[in-house]
Amino acid sequence: MNEEQISAEQRRLRDLRVSDREREHVVELLKTAIGRGLIDLDEFSERADTAYAARTRGELNKVLVDLPGLSHPEAIGVAATATTATAPGVVGVGVPNYAPGERLVLRSHGSDLVRKGQWTVPSAILLRNRYGEARLDFSEANVTSDVVHIELDVKWGSVYFTIPEHASLDLNALDDVKWSSVNDKTRGGAGSPRFVVTGRLSASSLTVRHPRKGLFWC
Repeated sequence: MNEEQISAEQRRLRDLRVSDREREHVVELLKTAIGRGLIDLDEFSERADTAYAARTRGELNKVLVDLPGLSHPEAIGVAATATTATAPGVVGVGVPNYAPGERLVLRSHGSDLVRKGQWTVPSAILLRNRYGEARLDFSEANVTSDVVHIELDVKWGSVYFTIPEHASLDLNALDDVKWSSVNDKTRGGAGSPRFVVTGRLSASSLTVRHPRKGLFWC
């Protein structure tokens, strides 16, 4: 789509100034893109730098336009489709819409992996962690299903989950635990969403808790 084909409204949306919150949200989407295998760490670093330097919506969208399910619905040359949703409180920034049964794969090897804030959670997650630390905070996430199945494949690593106060946790199917510790600090809620954890822990630790008002994990 060339400049002549862009409507006045599209130009207005493209030139809107973006806030720090929108920049941070786009960086979280780029982290999701890593987990889905769409970009590598070098691309993430380059795109994140561009996102943090963006002043307008058009500039911010440049880091997302070639990533399926992560495009701006008003972007030049990108049509709004059913696969693009809008994050609560963030105008015009798309979030991934996972297909039924699609699994998000998160990997860390000798490094830290963090998901927090308004990231999108599908019905299934596979977390592979080797010699690293993974922190998944679901307290502000966009959880797309009533039940979230989380499969762990963790060796010599640490895993921390933060789930909402109203959520429930099921660790009964986590039956392959060797030289590891599982610490459930939740209060046994019976609400929704329900997080069902399966898989294996080898020489590792898993800690699950509700959000705290302080700054640090205990």
